Amino acid sequence: MSLNLNDKKAVVAEISAKVASAQTIVVAEYRGIGVGHLTQLRAKARTGGVYLRVLKNTLARRAVEGTTFSGLASEMTGPLIYAISDDAVAAAKVINDFAKTNDKLVVKAGNYAGKSLDKAAVAALANIPTREVLISQLLGIMLAPVSGMARALAAVAAKKEAESGAPAAVAEPVAEPEAAA
Repeated sequence: MSLNLNDKKAVVAEISAKVASAQTIVVAEYRGIGVGHLTQLRAKARTGGVYLRVLKNTLARRAVEGTTFSGLASEMTGPLIYAISDDAVAAAKVINDFAKTNDKLVVKAGNYAGKSLDKAAVAALANIPTREVLISQLLGIMLAPVSGMARALAAVAAKKEAESGAPAAVAEPVAEPEAAA
């Protein structure tokens, strides 16, 4: 079904708005994928905060024109699905993970912060932990000395209690935070 001029302008405006706030765009060929598999991919994208859409390549080229993603325009040929995300790794992770389980989805290219990415670079970007995981790992590292100090104080208090035989005020040991892997 072809779009009239007003519909095309609306699509370009919508994509331009998404691209303006995006950090990453990943494009992949979806030739031969069934509707059920595309529905699964869209659901994963939705939960990952990724804007996923099949677009006419000419409209997508117009949307990225004059942005940091304009270098991606040369890769916009064939039946493509576009993944756009504000998170640096979310789009690459959603597309790359789905491509591992479905060989009909082929990662073609990507762009992160104005730098063009080939298939291998998109896969490398997808393997970086998400922002939330990195924050939890950092907090685990920051809390390690504090929890170690609390355990040491509790051990000293227990030793003093054992030596004197009188109950001493024992500090509760601090539970060590679980570092997300």
